[in-house]
Formats: sequence, structure tokens, C-alpha cells
Amino acid sequence: MIVLAPFGGATLARPPGRVIHEGIRMPLIAAGAHRVHFRFDGPEDRPVILLAHSLAASMAMWAPQMPYLTSRFRVLSVDMRGHGGSDAPEGPYHLDGLADDFRAVLAHLGLGPVDFMGLSMGGMIGMTLAAKHPGLLRSVVLCDTMCEVPEAFRTALDGRMALARKDGMEPLVEPTVERWFTPPFVARNPPILDQVRADIRNTPVAGYVGCCGAIQTLDLRDHVAGIAIPTLVIVGRDDPATPVAASVVIHRAIAGSTLAVLDEASHLSNIEQPEAFDAALAAFHDRHAAGEAS
Repeated sequence: MIVLAPFGGATLARPPGRVIHEGIRMPLIAAGAHRVHFRFDGPEDRPVILLAHSLAASMAMWAPQMPYLTSRFRVLSVDMRGHGGSDAPEGPYHLDGLADDFRAVLAHLGLGPVDFMGLSMGGMIGMTLAAKHPGLLRSVVLCDTMCEVPEAFRTALDGRMALARKDGMEPLVEPTVERWFTPPFVARNPPILDQVRADIRNTPVAGYVGCCGAIQTLDLRDHVAGIAIPTLVIVGRDDPATPVAASVVIHRAIAGSTLAVLDEASHLSNIEQPEAFDAALAAFHDRHAAGEAS
């Protein structure tokens, strides 16, 4: 059952330790036993683009892209299960279930097909939607992500989950920032890193552990080749978490896809190199629009 819980222009109460993003309209829907938070930005008469953020983040991570996106789209941002303003039930979580949360939002709103952009775990959700639910998406942008998880990565996630269960999220904040950004960017410590750190710190342990467990089961190798919509793959050249090689695998598997490798960028390439990231988006969306018009 899907039930809208609208909050209109009111300020939402903040659960302890949680960050709720205030805006004009911030409804929740009930997707099964938990609620998923979403919001709209941009003109109502534009095509809709659906955004999915990374692990230990929130819809706030897309702030650098909002000027470009809202000039072109009606932007639908979602806090994935266990993050931001969405509920954080105890796990286990599964990628198909996380993708179903996004499907529930679209179904409630009567939307589809829509454009999509997801980074890291958000990209995994995008591949799941594009491959397993054809017709739901018009195009997909897959950023700093992968279609299978190496054993070493699974082991690393085991350690991070154990640390979160034992000591909470605080010990994970700085190591995560150091993986997500290049050393020069971290050394400059721009103000946006305060939001990044806050999102990591405020991610509920149940949500973090549940999503880590979902990532550990990732294996879309037999599905990505079936993605038959316009696809852009973006990756930071210095990304250690989902390296360029992982994006090359996705790019080669999806016929007609485009690969953009951003210099001087690590895992959150949209934040570290927003101008280059937006330029890659604009070129892709221009080609996609021209193809639809021809």
C-alpha cells in the first residue's frame, strides 16, 4: 500500500540525529512498512529527472547540479531507505527492494518514463531499474558505480559495518571523506564538505548497515547488457571505491553508451568537479534531446 503523507510548506520535525531537508514540498510515501522521503525542484512543465544519491549521503549531495538540472528538468530527489528523511528500518536490505522504493514513488506520482541519475549505490539502483523494469526510464546517468562487487570490497564493507554497529557513524566520517575526494580537495576543505560530513555522521546505523549488505550482493553482470535506453557513464579518474575500470565494464556492456572520465575527481565527482560534471550531463542530454526530435 502506498499512502501520501504531505507536509506542504511546513517545516518537518527533526527526529534525533537526523537531517531533514526543508523545502516547498517534502512529502513521504509509505512503501510497505517504511516511508520514503522525496521532493520536487524546478518548473512543473519540464520533463522529470529522478535522482538517487550514494551510500551515507542524502539528496543534498546533488546541490551543485541543481542550477543546471532545474534549468532543464523538473527534479525529483529521493532519500533512499535508511538515509536523510526516509525511514531506517532494520535490515536486511536488498537492491531489488531499494529499487522498488523508487518505483513506488513514481507509481504514486503517476510518473514514467522519467530520466534518471544515480551515483555509487544510486547508480546500482539505476541499473536495476533500467535492466529489470524496461519502460520506466527514458535515459540513465550512472556515476561512479559498478555492476559487481569485488571480494576485497565485500570484506571492506564487513569491517565498516562492524565499526558502525560498535561505535556508530562518527569513526567512519573522515575515512569516508578521504575515500570520496582527492587529497588536494580535502586539504582545501570547502564548505560543502561540512554537509558531506554531516550526512555521513547522521546516517542511521541501521540504514548504513542495511545498504552495505545490499551492496555486498550486487551482481548485475547478466543484466546491464539488456539496458536499451540512452546511457551516460561518469567516473572520477581518481576514484578508488568504484574505479574507472568498473565504469569501463558498464560502458562496454551497454550498447551506445557514453563514457566520461573526469580529471582530478574521486568518488563524489559531482561535488569535486561540478563544472566538468555538468558539462558532461549537458552534452549527453543535448544528444538525447536531438535524437528524440529527429
